[in-house]
Amino acid sequence: MSGVRLGLLTFLLLLLCLPAQAALRLVLQSDDLNQAELAASQALLADVSRVLPPVLLSRLDAEVPVRWSSALDASVVGRASASGKLLLNRRQLSVLVAAQDADPTRQQLLATLVHEIAHLYDRGRYGSDRQRRLFQRCQSQQQSLGLVGLPSWCRGQGERRFSLSDDPRLLDLAGWPERVGERGARVKVNHQRDRSPDRYELTSPSEFVAVNVEYFLLDPQYACRRPALFAFFRQHFNWAPEHVQSCSASYPYLNASLDPAQQALGRIDPQRVYAVHYLLAEPNQAWASRWGHSMLRLVICAPGRPVGPDCMLDVDQHLVLSFRAFVEDVQLSSWDGLTGNYPSRLFILPLTQVVDEYTKLELRSLSSIPLQLNEQERKGLIEQAAQLHWSYDGTYYFITNNCAVETLKLLRSGTANAELTDLESITPTGLLALFEGRGLADDSELADREWAMRRGYFFDSYRERYQVMLEVVRANLEVPVERVDDWLTLGAAQRAAWLSAGDQRTTAALLLLEQAAQRRQLLLVRQELKARYQALRGTGHKGLDDTEQLMQQLLANSGYLSRPAELLGAGYGLPQASEWQQLQQRSAERRQGLLDMAGNLDEQLLALLDAGRRNEIELGKRNIRRLAGRLRALHRAEGGVQLP
Repeated sequence: MSGVRLGLLTFLLLLLCLPAQAALRLVLQSDDLNQAELAASQALLADVSRVLPPVLLSRLDAEVPVRWSSALDASVVGRASASGKLLLNRRQLSVLVAAQDADPTRQQLLATLVHEIAHLYDRGRYGSDRQRRLFQRCQSQQQSLGLVGLPSWCRGQGERRFSLSDDPRLLDLAGWPERVGERGARVKVNHQRDRSPDRYELTSPSEFVAVNVEYFLLDPQYACRRPALFAFFRQHFNWAPEHVQSCSASYPYLNASLDPAQQALGRIDPQRVYAVHYLLAEPNQAWASRWGHSMLRLVICAPGRPVGPDCMLDVDQHLVLSFRAFVEDVQLSSWDGLTGNYPSRLFILPLTQVVDEYTKLELRSLSSIPLQLNEQERKGLIEQAAQLHWSYDGTYYFITNNCAVETLKLLRSGTANAELTDLESITPTGLLALFEGRGLADDSELADREWAMRRGYFFDSYRERYQVMLEVVRANLEVPVERVDDWLTLGAAQRAAWLSAGDQRTTAALLLLEQAAQRRQLLLVRQELKARYQALRGTGHKGLDDTEQLMQQLLANSGYLSRPAELLGAGYGLPQASEWQQLQQRSAERRQGLLDMAGNLDEQLLALLDAGRRNEIELGKRNIRRLAGRLRALHRAEGGVQLP
């Protein structure tokens, strides 16, 4: 035989002797199975292998025994044993034999096997002995400190080669973000508990991974219901299931405004978002507001307008992402805010409502500072905001989990921008300074205040406007105050002394000031109602009088505005087309109920207030009617067109 032929023969023999490609092998322990049970079990395992990602199969290069066990509780479908076996509940075996492919029991067994294999994958394999020892030390420190995820010094120290539950990006998306101000420590409780496919996922990152790998592989709607997590797993495995449902390009939200002119439900199309701004309400003297309030503004272009700078003019289209305590963020109880007695939720509100709320009611200006985010970061932010809007039910703390902290966590998890990773701030103004220091925010648009106001980068407080009105009054009448805040503090009866003495211009100024005073009364009413709310919490309806029951009813009926998941039943993640009709119907019913209640709101609110506050509001209304009547009379006397 020639040397060439001998060499070729040797090469072929070597090929035959090489091991088969490394892959996970599910080995059925079948000694006690009959032919039908064996065939059904083998078919089930074959289906499991078909749905698993190739990367997972190749990395889990091992034989994994699978056995039907009679020792499992009736409620347990299956689990992985300490020795690495996959155990299935033998009670399900007879059902499997008779089941069709789409039978719920068969699907449950398939999902259980995928879930447990995901656990095996997540535990990973270790490298050298030294790496194993280092990683074991990391795990020990993790357990002793009660940390979620590995300590930061462990990263790269013998870490698992393909771990998922310690991946910082997954922890951010899953609901275990880093705690601001604690240098790498993560929150211990997952508050993304609404619209969950399986609440067991909230118990730990490892269970979250197993549950979500299960849905990633088996649920065609997973990409639409949890788009950010679907993208994470697709990137990790460099692969996606074939049966993925096509998704809408926009994300649903519940409009927390009760303006009848606004739609109750809306959709955010990331392609129509020109920019994201950091929206800062200036500080005031209230305990909870002395550092300002952090929000994010979505600059959304009107239909038909090309995406560009002119979209800043489409103010009626813009939305605000605002983390707030359920009973609002103005004048909250300082003790309850420190101890976390308020739920924190992500509201999505029209910019116009937010501007009116701060500038007219609270007399605080708003600065809108563009954030330097690219298109992909903006899309990720909107995606994560939509997810939190439907799932997040957090706890509000003035210091450790306030609006600035929540906003920073949203930006981190949504954009995955590395510049945000190590930022630490617990105040809205401090967070803005850090953004500017990193080049993430550009406040140059605010340099010219007049230009900024015309283009929508600055919304001035009405305090300055009211001060101008007071100067008009002081130029014509001898009033005892110089500052508008002091004028608004005067009682309605005191202010009434000057209502009939001014000319047309002075009367118009007095009317604007009286309307401002009435708004101030509404702010005080909100504070009093919050105090009543605190007194009633936890009491239910037992032993409450009619007024107190009305208070409870108002709170119960408006709760869905902060927690839109209440409107839906089964289902998880972002609402889909199949749920849209139900969502529209329930939101319309609840909203109409609140609007109907608002029809008699004056009387209902007055019933909740003390006599002094009720009297002040009534006198204020009387002052406004007097001024409006006098202004019409003066206008007619000067030959003007009759005013309405």
